[in-house]
Amino acid sequence: MPAIVFLIQCADKKGLLAGITGFFAGREYNILHCQQYTDTQKGRYFMRLKVENNQQLPRQQLEAEFAELADNMALTWSVRYTDTPYRVALLVTKASHCPYDLLLREHEGELKCDIPVIIGNHANLATMAKQFDKPFYHLPVTPETKSAQENKIRELLTEYDIDLVVMARYMQILSAEFVHDYAGRVINIHHGFLPAFQGAKPYHQAYERGVKLIGATAHYATADLDEGPIIEQDVERVRHDNSPSDLVMIGKDIERLVLARAVKAHIEHRIICSGRRTIVFAEGA
Repeated sequence: MPAIVFLIQCADKKGLLAGITGFFAGREYNILHCQQYTDTQKGRYFMRLKVENNQQLPRQQLEAEFAELADNMALTWSVRYTDTPYRVALLVTKASHCPYDLLLREHEGELKCDIPVIIGNHANLATMAKQFDKPFYHLPVTPETKSAQENKIRELLTEYDIDLVVMARYMQILSAEFVHDYAGRVINIHHGFLPAFQGAKPYHQAYERGVKLIGATAHYATADLDEGPIIEQDVERVRHDNSPSDLVMIGKDIERLVLARAVKAHIEHRIICSGRRTIVFAEGA
């Protein structure tokens, strides 16, 4: 069923639910789902509203009229139309488990998005891209060529009309300018349970500390390494006799699941960023 999804946040106050839902009811939109959350610590209100898209109003008119309501009620908002799939670019290096999993989920229809391009700083995964009939661009990077390489990435993102960039174990640090320009549109998977074990070789760090749980974290990329708003996390219990290599293998399964959940939440328009936190509304609505 074609639908329109609004994400809304504002200072908490009386009358928000009535005012927002009344806007759609007054224009004969059928409300399919409405989820709300109030952060009582900071006095912030968050809503995800999904309405049936029977084209009662042209999109431009609907958004213009809702913008007037938003100005009057001091709402910050965004909108997504479910009949227009997200276009997702994968940034990859050598590890195949995360990008392969996303490509398979797209192929099976589990992720309702289009992945039209894969970009790698090594050529190792060109065969994987060919298997899924995806164009693959090999853009090597060195400290001296980093700026030029990122410019080429930007050109490809524009050419393929990309909505979301996924760093599928892309073991490069994007520039502050890049993540600023694509704020809230770059998801990274970190092979560690943040905020613990940031940076390189987190499983080896975990081994040295003798942890009993290891995990993975999907977050939005920011200029601060591994500090972006966290979208999804999971963990797996490990034993004292697991080697660092064991932890890496165990962690791969966690990484696949965590990254897929994060991408799914984003393309279903279920995430609102609020400072360093995210509000992730329930799946299935």
